[in-house]
Amino acid sequence: MRAPSTPELACHTTASGARLYTLPLRAFAGLRANAYLAVQGDPARPDYTALVDTGSAQPDSVADLQAALAAVRAAGEAVAWETLRRVVITHPHPDHAGGLAAVRALSPAPVAAHEWAVPILEHPEERRDAWTAAVDSHLRWAGIPLDSDYAARLRRRGQNLMQPPAGPVEALRDGDRLDGVFEVLHTPGHDGAQVCLRLDEVLLSADHLLPHHSPPLMPERYQRGAGVRHYLASLDRVAALPGLTLALGGHDGPMPDPQGRIQGLRARLQAKLAAARAAAQSPTTIFDLTHRLHPTLRPLQAILLLDQTAALVEYLVETGAVQADTRDDGALLVQAR
Repeated sequence: MRAPSTPELACHTTASGARLYTLPLRAFAGLRANAYLAVQGDPARPDYTALVDTGSAQPDSVADLQAALAAVRAAGEAVAWETLRRVVITHPHPDHAGGLAAVRALSPAPVAAHEWAVPILEHPEERRDAWTAAVDSHLRWAGIPLDSDYAARLRRRGQNLMQPPAGPVEALRDGDRLDGVFEVLHTPGHDGAQVCLRLDEVLLSADHLLPHHSPPLMPERYQRGAGVRHYLASLDRVAALPGLTLALGGHDGPMPDPQGRIQGLRARLQAKLAAARAAAQSPTTIFDLTHRLHPTLRPLQAILLLDQTAALVEYLVETGAVQADTRDDGALLVQAR
């Protein structure tokens, strides 16, 4: 384990005086993620403290989280693991929820997540087993050769338990007011069980809004609530919120123009949809279309880009932008109308 990274301790004070600290974490090699600490009340005796996301289970990430809390304390906030009031998981991905078991060993704070995430966090083997049972059907649908390295890697993905069992988790629903502090917004798309949290003029936007990248998408066929249709609807939902002046995402820096970022993400997704449709001038599988769109596909990108193409194709079929047929082996064939 390397020494903890130096916390940057970016802090935003909201209109009501709440402090939101950004806790940057080394989630995985080459991937940093943000957790957030919300503090209300007198710094010497806070009324409420909440940790939003926990980073990964990797030792570096856990060490960074502990160092960040110590740095917040050194900056004058009387916060401690023992007095933490709440832990929230925005979505059950390993870079955001993998550290939950470590946090539970440090703090008795109750944990909350969207109601669809509760069984995944409490019994992660169920998601693994469901993927394992369906993966060959998904491979055939996408036209991925069953004996290929791509197929092997997708099968291995199903074997990965993203986090150990987390113990009891409270269920959140869209529109809830968590602890009288956070407005809960269900924002499916990137993950079906993802929530954003609003505190005054700030949106903790998880992986729904990111400052530099579009969030990875997979088709709803693979996961309830995933996919382009849900993502676009969630963008519309957040765009309709009045008074937001700052979004803080699950990765990278702040977004001081949430509406502008939403417009940029929507435009980028529409460009991807147009490119996929243009590349489907003759009948093609999702697997072949991925290679048409990304002729220099690198192994590290392959699975995410196959997921993305599948999500784009699913939406193009739903909206009638391409015609769909099924090959004898079960592969979906699409062609632009």
